[in-house]
Amino acid sequence: MSELLNKFLADNQSQAFRMAQFATGNREDALDIVQEAMIKLVKKYRHLPEQEWPPLFHRILQRQITDWYRSKNIRQKFFAWLPVSNDEDADNALEYIADSSARTPETHLLNEQAIDMLQVELQRLPLRQRQAFLLRCWQGLDTAQTAQAMGCSTGSVKTHYHRALTVLRNKLGETWP
Repeated sequence: MSELLNKFLADNQSQAFRMAQFATGNREDALDIVQEAMIKLVKKYRHLPEQEWPPLFHRILQRQITDWYRSKNIRQKFFAWLPVSNDEDADNALEYIADSSARTPETHLLNEQAIDMLQVELQRLPLRQRQAFLLRCWQGLDTAQTAQAMGCSTGSVKTHYHRALTVLRNKLGETWP
C-alpha cells in the first residue's frame, strides 16, 4: 500500500469512526464498519488518484452504514424474541474532541450539555439527513463530493442538508453555543 494511501486512511479514520458511531450508537459496530470501508477502498480503489479517495471512501462508509441498518432490521425481525443487550458503557465519541481553550467549569458544563443534546438530535434525524449533515459539517465535503459519497444528486444533498439544519436549529435553538 502506498504512503499516500496510508496517510489518507490515518488522517480520516477518527472522523469516519465518529460518523459510524453516530449512526450505530455502538463502538464495536462502528469500528467494524470503518475497518470494512478502509479494506474496500484499499482493495478496489488504491490505483486511483489521491483526490478521488475522499468521496469514494465516504460513499463506501455510507454504504457500510446502510448495510449495517439493513442487517440490524433483519436481525430484529427474525430474532426479536432474543434478549438485546444495550451497550451503556459505549464511549461517547464527542467526549474525545479536544478543548483548546481555557474555559470556566460552568462554560465547560454548558458546552458538554449542548454536545449531548446535539448527539441526541443527530440520532433522531433520518439516516439520509444525518449522512448529509455529517459529511458536509463534520467531514467538510462540498455538495458535489457529498452527493458522490451518498450516491445521489446534489439537489438531494441540498434538500437533506437543509432539512437536517432546520430540525437541528429548531430542536437545539438557544441551547447551542
